[in-house]
Amino acid sequence: MRAVWRGTIGYGAFAIPVKVYGATEENSVPLNQVHKTDGGRIKFRKVCELDNEEVPLEDIAKGYQVPGGDVVMLTEDDFASLPLPNAETIEIRSFVPLDQIDPIYFTKSYYLEPEPRGTKPYVLLVEALKESGKVGIVRVALRQKETLGALRVYDQTLLLDTMLWPDEIRTPDFPFQYEDITITRGEVRAAVALIDELACDFEPRDYADSYREALETLIQAKIEGSDLVQPTEGVQEAGVDALLASLRNSLLAADKAKAAAQAAKRAGQKTPQT
Repeated sequence: MRAVWRGTIGYGAFAIPVKVYGATEENSVPLNQVHKTDGGRIKFRKVCELDNEEVPLEDIAKGYQVPGGDVVMLTEDDFASLPLPNAETIEIRSFVPLDQIDPIYFTKSYYLEPEPRGTKPYVLLVEALKESGKVGIVRVALRQKETLGALRVYDQTLLLDTMLWPDEIRTPDFPFQYEDITITRGEVRAAVALIDELACDFEPRDYADSYREALETLIQAKIEGSDLVQPTEGVQEAGVDALLASLRNSLLAADKAKAAAQAAKRAGQKTPQT
């Protein structure tokens, strides 16, 4: 794995140097948008809506559009002046029970590996968190943005779960919530009994992405059946046309040169001898 961030876990004067790695990955089949007629990849260009011109990366800035259409332009100096936490510190703010954090808050998980000089305090923090049953609530600056996070133990390794801020969680508001629906105690007991009968321990290996497996099988079958499109066909045909045109031009030039040489030779033969 490749580290995506380096810094320290900090709590007061306490600091553990760590490297951060992405803990998860998506294994979906990589599909591209292509031209139906020839299989060519569809490219997306950044185009200005005002002049319809493609904009190079160095000319792209960030801006906030206000009501009415005006835009507030923001520069790198503007972002540098914002009060981000230390860009190299995972700052522990408090410790709370994990069951008090609803999973809806979690966004992405990262493994934390200690630098050699920080191994002992790292292991100490792992054991302390396990025994206390608590997780650390942290602040960290990732990708020029302050992020809330939970520091917890996963398989003897510290795991950082980045989290949404409270105002980023939408409140459910649906019509059925305001309806007067009567559920009897007997109906609840029956439903609970059915759930208990189906209850078991969670084993991740018992679950598989059947859609992805079917898609991979379909693609492999098409490969084996030679049901393929050569996406460079258009480019190859253009190359053939160019080559033929070049050969024709070369042939015409050679014919002209040959005719000129023959004309010069005939003119020389007609010149009187001295």
